[in-house]
Amino acid sequence: MAGSVVEALSASHSVTVLCGRPSYDPSERRACRPYQTDMAGQVRFVRVGSTDFPRFRMIKRVVNYLSYVALAVPRALFLSCDAILAMTDPPFQGIVGAVVAMLKRKPYVYNIRDLYPDMAVGGSIVDSGWFTKIWEKFHRWALRSATCVIVLGEDMRSRIIAKGVEPGRVQIVRDGTEIHPPNTVLPATDPEVVRAIRGSFSFVLVHAGNLGFYGAWDTLVTAARNLASEGVGLVFVGDGAQRAQIEAAAAGAGNIRFLEFFPSSKIPSVLAAADAHIITVRRGLEGVVVPSKMYGILAAGKPIIAVAPNETDVVSLGIQRGFAVAADPDRPAEVVGAVRSLISDPHKLKSMGGAARAAAPDYDRVKELQKFVKIIDRLTADPNFKEATPE
Repeated sequence: MAGSVVEALSASHSVTVLCGRPSYDPSERRACRPYQTDMAGQVRFVRVGSTDFPRFRMIKRVVNYLSYVALAVPRALFLSCDAILAMTDPPFQGIVGAVVAMLKRKPYVYNIRDLYPDMAVGGSIVDSGWFTKIWEKFHRWALRSATCVIVLGEDMRSRIIAKGVEPGRVQIVRDGTEIHPPNTVLPATDPEVVRAIRGSFSFVLVHAGNLGFYGAWDTLVTAARNLASEGVGLVFVGDGAQRAQIEAAAAGAGNIRFLEFFPSSKIPSVLAAADAHIITVRRGLEGVVVPSKMYGILAAGKPIIAVAPNETDVVSLGIQRGFAVAADPDRPAEVVGAVRSLISDPHKLKSMGGAARAAAPDYDRVKELQKFVKIIDRLTADPNFKEATPE
């Protein structure tokens, strides 16, 4: 998504991306030099020589973050720009961006992908204590310093406003998905991918994506075990920090399977293979993480079982528009009931798929990116923005 934002902005602006060496399943390795500069059209990439340890061990991930910041901040201070845009990787990047913007006296746009330190505490990555209290204090300062805070959904917007940010400064730009024009001939579904996912199950639930700290995994595993005798399969497609723990919890359950990520070209086939897709957010993380996989599922015309609190967008939008059923993330019995309601009512299943397909065009990625560009256009064109000062 960072690449999509840069591409959209570069159509009308000169963009400099200050980034580190790839460490998240990199397709290429970069030599460790203090700074490397590349040009791609209107975009200049300044890559600092941060460490690139694999991200599966937290200590090494933190070293990647700190080495990036140590090299990126001094370089940022000498880069010419009209505005600063920061996202949330590293998790404290929002604070770093606010400091750089203050020192350079430039407008600051903060695009929150995951909300920290809320994510770290709610996901049990770190314990709540003096460290997280200081982190939260600095983060609230960064939020109030931002000329504009861009978030992924209504649930995240509500949480940001509750931290004391003026509502007019918080704008929603969803990740969205690619919407094909009518009568577009799409690639045929890959039968091998479908067979790999469906196996011999009569009803297949798929969770495709990162298996991180945000999900109600124990609830899903318990529910799936209770549905084993009914031909229901739960298939996890992907990897992440919690995969080993989820596999351990699912040990011995013949109807719970784990598959690696498929190539991106096979994503349509992965989406098509499911009878229903699972989106899960554990309680306490509503508005902290906003799963963007929802939009691709809608475009595929598939129902969603939202194992998440009622305050999340996937539940509120899904119920309102008819493409999802919800279950409490702490109650496996509700997940079982939601699945059984779909199995016993094929008409409801089909209706939800139709509602998903009808809702998808409202989350066209191109239109969402245009919202992002308009925010930057307005910010750089209005001199009042440049006079904004941190509270």
